[in-house]
Amino acid sequence: MTNNTFHDKLQSFNRGPLTSRGISVLQVNMGYRCNMACAHCHVSAGPGRSEVMEGKTVESILRVLRENPIATLDITGGAPELNPHFRALVAGARKAGKRVISRTNLTIFFEKGMDGLPEFYREQGVELVASLPCYLEENVNRVRGDGAYHKSIDALRMLNRLGYGDESSALRLSLVYNPGGAFLAPPQGALEADYKRVLKERHGIVFTRLFAFANMPVGRFRDSLARSGTLDAYLDMLASAFNPATLDTIMCRSLLSVGWDGALYDCDFNQILGIAVSSDAPRHIRDFDFAALSGRRISMDDHCFGCTAGQGST
Repeated sequence: MTNNTFHDKLQSFNRGPLTSRGISVLQVNMGYRCNMACAHCHVSAGPGRSEVMEGKTVESILRVLRENPIATLDITGGAPELNPHFRALVAGARKAGKRVISRTNLTIFFEKGMDGLPEFYREQGVELVASLPCYLEENVNRVRGDGAYHKSIDALRMLNRLGYGDESSALRLSLVYNPGGAFLAPPQGALEADYKRVLKERHGIVFTRLFAFANMPVGRFRDSLARSGTLDAYLDMLASAFNPATLDTIMCRSLLSVGWDGALYDCDFNQILGIAVSSDAPRHIRDFDFAALSGRRISMDDHCFGCTAGQGST
């Protein structure tokens, strides 16, 4: 990569350093175990991963949610549903009056032990953010494995029958697009229109909205770039596409990430890279201090170009 680091880029626009503007979202990674091993996965999740959040950490998270003005719990993984404490976390957060988002890969609905999961989501009023990296079967299966597309379609139909994604329903169902290689996503609005048209025409599926995220140069995707000799070119592309307008809404300014072991980070990507929150703030959920963490300085590195390239990934 060139010497144009993220810190230098911020300085050139008189925008650094970045600081938190409060904590409206607590994002919780329940572990890296997953029923899939997607090519673009920044946490390198898969069936063989053993990192799983323990019950005592879930209890600390629920205490923080009850005692602090945090509006939203955003649950991720791996496949967070595989954690044995997942439903307790969801139910506890809803009881505390919090909005709950679950990031699901859709195919998890068909795994052993997941009976009743879609109905549980509906009963708890959970907002779903579901990964569907393309609306075409060939592209999805290339990234996620053979058969993933049809399982995803079947899961979306199941959710639609329960009321998810309908314009008249409060049950929000968002989809996530990821590029199929080392390039940026097309404009989100136009891509959303394509998704809605194709999925409706071919499968009768409706959904609320689409998020188009860049592939982060972290984890399994970074490894694949390194093996193909394209890592530096990809990093340079992200840096060249830097958009200062994304800095006002970049997720780390309103979000705090909790790792599977309870450690605190500015985002899920910093978590994977082991970049902790600033040293003047608590670094574990058991020591949570809303005031100290709400005004913290954001820890940054060059992977942050992935959230500020083009239309951003926030």
